[in-house]
Amino acid sequence: MKRTLSALLLTAVLLAGAVAVFPVLRRAWTLVALLRKDLPVPLPVPVEGVRPDQLADTWGAARSGGRSHEGIDIFAPCGHPVHSATEGVVLTVGENTLGGQVVRVFGPGGYAHYYAHLGRFAEISVGDVVSAGDVLGYVGDTGNARGTPCHLHYGIYGMAGEARNPYPLLAAPAGDPSGG
Repeated sequence: MKRTLSALLLTAVLLAGAVAVFPVLRRAWTLVALLRKDLPVPLPVPVEGVRPDQLADTWGAARSGGRSHEGIDIFAPCGHPVHSATEGVVLTVGENTLGGQVVRVFGPGGYAHYYAHLGRFAEISVGDVVSAGDVLGYVGDTGNARGTPCHLHYGIYGMAGEARNPYPLLAAPAGDPSGG
């Protein structure tokens, strides 16, 4: 009886440990798999209801403090859903001075996708594994965009932090791997 009880207790502890560790292992496996994939081209426009032909290339435009624009602005009514452009793992759900309410997703090829000026977040958390098309948040005007027309600032960054122009990747004809 005592041995059976000990075996049951050990099984319960191991099972609880496996359940607790599974999400961590799933995220780790997903990160490794994402590194082995290429960035898909073309990328879907991450704002619901906005077509590629409605985009403007705002990459490199002058910004305050001598900065240049490291992304593109996708204008849409406040509250429109913002979808993940790729599968990935959520790295950030939070706030910063320039971007306001922001989400960053680690995606294929090791690229981080940055979604800024959100009006509010979807029900997501750091570490969540997302699929392309999952809702991350909703278009807004937070951060340094307060008082401007509602839009999503969408940026793509390599693993060394280098910015990449998302416009040609969003507007690329299907099957054009160069993104332009």
